[in-house]
Amino acid sequence: MSYPYQIKSLEEYQSAYKQSVEDPEGFWAGVADHFTWHRKWDKVLDWNFTGPEVKWFSGAQLNITENCLDRHLAERGDQPAIIWESNDPEEDHRVLSYKELHFKVCQFANVLKNNGIKKGDRICIYMPMVPELAIAVLACARIGAIHSVVFGGFSAQSIADRIQDAQASLVITSDGAYRGNKDIPLKSVIDDALVQCPSIKKVIVLTRTRVPVSMIKGRDTWWEDEIKKVETQGNPACPAVTMDAEDMLFILYTSGSTGKPKGVVHTCAGYMVYTNYSFVNVFQYQPGDVYFCTADIGWITGHSYIVYGPLSAGATTLLFEGIPTWPDAGRMWDVVDKFKVNILYTAPTAIRSLMGFGLDYVKNKDLSSLRVLGTVGEPINEEAWNWYNENIGKGRCPIVDTWWQTETGGILISNLAAVTPQKRSHATLPLPGVQPLLVDEKGEPIPGSDAAIDGPYHAKGDGTAGSGNLCIKFPWPSIIRTTYGDHDRCRQTYFATYPSLYFTGDGALRDEEGNYRITGRVDDVLNVSGHRIGTAEVENAINMHTGVVESAVVGYPHDIKGQGIYAFVIFNGNKTDEILISKDIVQTVARIIGPIAKPDKIQLVSGLPKTRSGKIMRRILRKIAEGELNNLGDTSTLLDPAVVEEIKNNRL
Repeated sequence: MSYPYQIKSLEEYQSAYKQSVEDPEGFWAGVADHFTWHRKWDKVLDWNFTGPEVKWFSGAQLNITENCLDRHLAERGDQPAIIWESNDPEEDHRVLSYKELHFKVCQFANVLKNNGIKKGDRICIYMPMVPELAIAVLACARIGAIHSVVFGGFSAQSIADRIQDAQASLVITSDGAYRGNKDIPLKSVIDDALVQCPSIKKVIVLTRTRVPVSMIKGRDTWWEDEIKKVETQGNPACPAVTMDAEDMLFILYTSGSTGKPKGVVHTCAGYMVYTNYSFVNVFQYQPGDVYFCTADIGWITGHSYIVYGPLSAGATTLLFEGIPTWPDAGRMWDVVDKFKVNILYTAPTAIRSLMGFGLDYVKNKDLSSLRVLGTVGEPINEEAWNWYNENIGKGRCPIVDTWWQTETGGILISNLAAVTPQKRSHATLPLPGVQPLLVDEKGEPIPGSDAAIDGPYHAKGDGTAGSGNLCIKFPWPSIIRTTYGDHDRCRQTYFATYPSLYFTGDGALRDEEGNYRITGRVDDVLNVSGHRIGTAEVENAINMHTGVVESAVVGYPHDIKGQGIYAFVIFNGNKTDEILISKDIVQTVARIIGPIAKPDKIQLVSGLPKTRSGKIMRRILRKIAEGELNNLGDTSTLLDPAVVEEIKNNRL
């Protein structure tokens, strides 16, 4: 498969960017022409950011799995589609060719149909990183069911919240999961969640760890038994259901600035076109490359750059069940060596963690197959960038520093590997079709920050540097369409802060050459190990502990995670054992949200800095958590300024 829309030089990038701004409809129609459609579009784009309402390729009909599977069968049916490496290095890996993956997707799609699933039904998927997870995702898309994948580290309460919001009717899970040296009991977590979820009629359970599980008659069934039923029915074929361009493809829940997770909705056509385009261009994928993204499919990175982007491009995508540090800190490099990986895409958190183990685990690993390195999830600090460049890329592999979000569906700002210039700790330039704009608090554009006018297709920016809140002023094909069941929440969160702009919630710098550097969140959302966690969500969980009166959560710099979680807690009870109280609070958060949201520091306080109207001044708490004790600003307007001194003096 060739990619006629793959950019090969800086000049081609500048030309593509210029066309994408001046004639966006013509530009994206040209890219979309290279996909398989049941019916072509009547109109490429219809949009306004007030509603918001965005429609790409209106009138077109397709099925994304035909573009990920069927269209590859003739030319590359025997090529590996998925390589799976187990958590256990002693367990045999598995390779699924495009033919085998197509067969298994059709087979499981028929399982879903046998269980009453039809187009538009919502399916909750809570599984380990095994090939069956990708198969389940694609099987849903095959028949037009809407998948909602939940990361395997979330708690029963978090799963219940997501099932209830989507009114899902079926859960696909596993008896358990392996993660490093831990066994995680997925099915029992699901059982706890389903006590609150009457909408669930069926649970399909894959055998993975062989841990004892409770199987409820009439509701629970084994994956393997369901496959046998399909096999006895004969024909394994499952024609792909025709989907409209703007039909829902999936819901993926992300933390917000309120306690309730919001279901980000992506649709079929635009998401497909953009994830493919960005994958092929950012990583400069070449047919035959082995591509390894270390993310979990439970996050947007796994959706876009393990499943849909690579498979729609006919790539070989590597699925890793394990963690980078088990059984030792050389595991990731063993995987690269074993499968001769060409492209490695991982998180700065993982890089910083592996840095801490020293170079002994990198020595004697053959990393010569690597051609492109990438980072995702958070800005990469210069020290980690240098270590990655020197010790993994050996100074010869471009590093693509990708910036994007669950809501954007795909990478918006990044250098293109060995095509556009890289700059350490900078995401650099927007992809064609992406029009960033930096604004101040009032929404006024920062001079020289409008990419569509000031560059980057002029090779340089306008020579003006600036910083501000990062917005996008024009839609790209994989932009969020709505938040499931609550369109006004989508409007309020992303489109109401600055009229006629999509507000990312991030701050950014733009240098004289038009390169963007993401500086972090400017809203009440933390970025912990590359995953967004709402402060309100963590506070709600802490406040459910029986002795907690009130809490406030902020982020602080963390050597490994990037951002750690610092909780200030008013506790109404016996404080004789503060260490035990903190452990109890951590357990409460893990139970309600999941281990990923556990606070790193918990400081018990007698009060919180509040204005006279009752608003908690998180700005002050953030500075205390960061150690900026002499730069707190004016505290005289607080209801009780003495509280600040107490918190400062007892800072952890």
